[in-house]
Amino acid sequence: MFGRSALHRAGGFRPENLGQNALNLMGNIGFSLFVVGVLVFTIIAATYEPEDPLFHPSDKITTFLTSTSNATLRSDDSVVKTGEDFMAVNQTAFAAFINITDVEASANEENAEGNQVDCDASVPIDCKDSEVFHLMMKATIERFKDIHFYKFGKPAVGEGANSCDMAWRYRPKDGKSAAFYKDYRRFVIHKSDNCSLSVASIGDYHSGLNARKRKRNQKAGFEKSDGKRDDFSLPLVGEAVNDSLPTVESDKAFKSGKYLVYVGGGDRCKTMNHFLWSFLCALGEAQYLNRTLVMDLTLCLSSVYTSSGQNEEGKDFRFYFDFEHLKEAASVLDEAQFWAEWGKLHNKKTRLGLHLVEDFRVTPMKLADVKDTLIMRKFGSVEPDNYWYRVCEGDAESVVKRPWHLLWKSRRLMEIVSAIASRLNWDYDAVHIERGEKARNTELWPNLDKDTSPSALLSTLQDKVEEGRNLYIATNEAELSFFNPLKDKYATHFLDEYKDLWDESSEWYSETTKLNGGNPVEFDGYMRASVDTEVFLRGKKQIETFNDLTNDCKDGVGTCNVAAT
Repeated sequence: MFGRSALHRAGGFRPENLGQNALNLMGNIGFSLFVVGVLVFTIIAATYEPEDPLFHPSDKITTFLTSTSNATLRSDDSVVKTGEDFMAVNQTAFAAFINITDVEASANEENAEGNQVDCDASVPIDCKDSEVFHLMMKATIERFKDIHFYKFGKPAVGEGANSCDMAWRYRPKDGKSAAFYKDYRRFVIHKSDNCSLSVASIGDYHSGLNARKRKRNQKAGFEKSDGKRDDFSLPLVGEAVNDSLPTVESDKAFKSGKYLVYVGGGDRCKTMNHFLWSFLCALGEAQYLNRTLVMDLTLCLSSVYTSSGQNEEGKDFRFYFDFEHLKEAASVLDEAQFWAEWGKLHNKKTRLGLHLVEDFRVTPMKLADVKDTLIMRKFGSVEPDNYWYRVCEGDAESVVKRPWHLLWKSRRLMEIVSAIASRLNWDYDAVHIERGEKARNTELWPNLDKDTSPSALLSTLQDKVEEGRNLYIATNEAELSFFNPLKDKYATHFLDEYKDLWDESSEWYSETTKLNGGNPVEFDGYMRASVDTEVFLRGKKQIETFNDLTNDCKDGVGTCNVAAT
């Protein structure tokens, strides 16, 4: 409060000065409020960080790894989210898709410039002829109405005198993923007596093997562009995978490098969610320290994913994740290769520096100035203090960011997903029906068994899925004949219908066997759940067990509100 004496000290209290003093007082107060406001705004602007779904603090890990959708397939550590799950679909907006008018316009332009030739129906089909190319593109766009085409590769000679193979890059029209897909098929071209051409047939998914790999010096095919360059940071499913191990260029290069390795700990044989939370902490620290992460590519698969019910060692990281993308986007080196090179160079003449850290509370910030060739974090045997992710807690949490964008799902598994969706012409609805132990436990899930019975499903789905639609059913129900009554209204499909995509004659089997030193690889529970989930998520409609089919809580009685918090 300003008293009478204060006004006198300011220049005397006179009636004629009362208005002026009041104005001065109001001006001073207004200016003070303005300064305070600016100060508060500046502090907020400087310290505010919008919520990033990739970098929640560790106490929100469970919510983070199982949220963003009600996909019940992702509960219970069944399938982890990886980098491509966080990419916005509009990341593909840079590329304009090709429609049939673009092809017709291009064909008309080329025909106007071309010369008329005499008809000879006995001349074999020339797959490189522009008329054949435009005919194949037009037939493809007309047949596959539920996808957008972004690029066509030049046709290659197929097998026989009248077949051509062609590849294209596309996305489903209703796609919720930012990924591109690649398909290549065999076309049979018919030439009539007057030399007019038509497409007699288009083969099955990936039948056109001669168009699979783009040959060197091959000119680009038909691509509609808006002038912006292609974005190769997006997953492209369907290309040949090159996930060979990175090599050490030379002894000199190895000695000049800086490395980080995590040794021991209690993370092994845990769920995939746990493994990735720890692995990406290590990768994040390596990036923060500007070091190469020395990683063990052999995993122990948790018993929750195995048919034996036991933890299984010897699984390859590349079975589950896209190592080609990881090695191209980050600096990583296989542990076996690293120690072989280390053992060769670390001798009496050449002493490579080793900095040992045995306490996870030694923060990455304290290691920033370490000059030694190798920083080794060694973890003990007492859980949970021996979990790798403990390194990224506390003060480090705001400094070390887990690089989720570097880790994508295995493109070999995603190829199976793409094949299934393609066989359904990307035109299907999907429902997840969770039963198993939960349906038998009426104390925690009192309504689940009844709500997922065939009669209840028919009643519920009639308002959600049009009769006659392709319906993909993702389920843990062992006896699939249980769902036979649904066949009266829908064309039902299950994962096991597509076993040819991973059986002994499949490309997946051949490639994983080669990765595994010639030993066959089991299509295990994690792979099944991963593919089942991804096919489900690509359905035009996605109907969940919990929330859509039953009012029971996903984690049992009384947990619905807990899951939402």
